[in-house]
Amino acid sequence: MATKAKKPAAKQATSQTKVTRITARDTEKVAAKKAPAKAEKPSVVKEKKQSNKKNPIKSIAAPFVALGIYFKGAWYELQQVTWPNRKATWSLTAALLAFTLFFVVLILLLDALFKYLFELILG
Repeated sequence: MATKAKKPAAKQATSQTKVTRITARDTEKVAAKKAPAKAEKPSVVKEKKQSNKKNPIKSIAAPFVALGIYFKGAWYELQQVTWPNRKATWSLTAALLAFTLFFVVLILLLDALFKYLFELILG
């Protein structure tokens, strides 16, 4: 009997998943490379006089706008979190309780040992 050759499981899994790679770039360096070097000419630019008065509505609303932007960003990050399933959550909880119990017993034993040594020394 002739059997068909099967693809390895690793290749099947990678063909079904899409990975997006993100690379960081320094935008200033990229912009500097793209822009040709020109001889700088002194340019005369008329500057508008800025008034010293601030808009009172903008200054009052600024903290609330910043708070809204913060919560919007936090909500976006929470949507990207991959939460553990129930089985993983219980196993991690059990591990936490086991480590906690271990260190409680360790500290109690050390406390009893030091108490015994101090009583022996002090009489």
